[in-house]
Amino acid sequence: MGDIKQIFNKYPEAGRDNLIPLLQDIQSAEGYLSQESIVKVGSYLNIPSSKIFGVATFYNQFRFQPNGKYHIQVCRGTACHVLGSATVLQELEKQLKVKAGDTTRDGLFSIEVVACIGACGLAPVIAINGEFYAKVTATSLAEIIDTYKVKEEE
Repeated sequence: MGDIKQIFNKYPEAGRDNLIPLLQDIQSAEGYLSQESIVKVGSYLNIPSSKIFGVATFYNQFRFQPNGKYHIQVCRGTACHVLGSATVLQELEKQLKVKAGDTTRDGLFSIEVVACIGACGLAPVIAINGEFYAKVTATSLAEIIDTYKVKEEE
């Protein structure tokens, strides 16, 4: 939370027009927007926290919980969609028992749907902490997830 004061210092005479950049900077520093950070922004800008939360939920760039240790991005671009990324996403949600946008209870995995990863020739694609996995199927997905679970047990 100490970073928030430094962020506020970047916006010495901040007003409503600074809300989005402030939220972006806080999320960049903390990884997500906590309830505490939203309240502090509200106090700083003299805007009700409910309004700030309303604005932040409008934009899908903002997260309200931290990413898991292994952050999984599922590409839903056209090529990935045509080649079955919807099934991959459903299978991932089933295996991890969380929906896209959520983090598992143990904090290990989080799922994010992205518009395009930019690896269309490898579709359907997922990325885990920036490591790409190509031509993902339900079977290969289970093996990929198991690899990360085994890493944690070691």
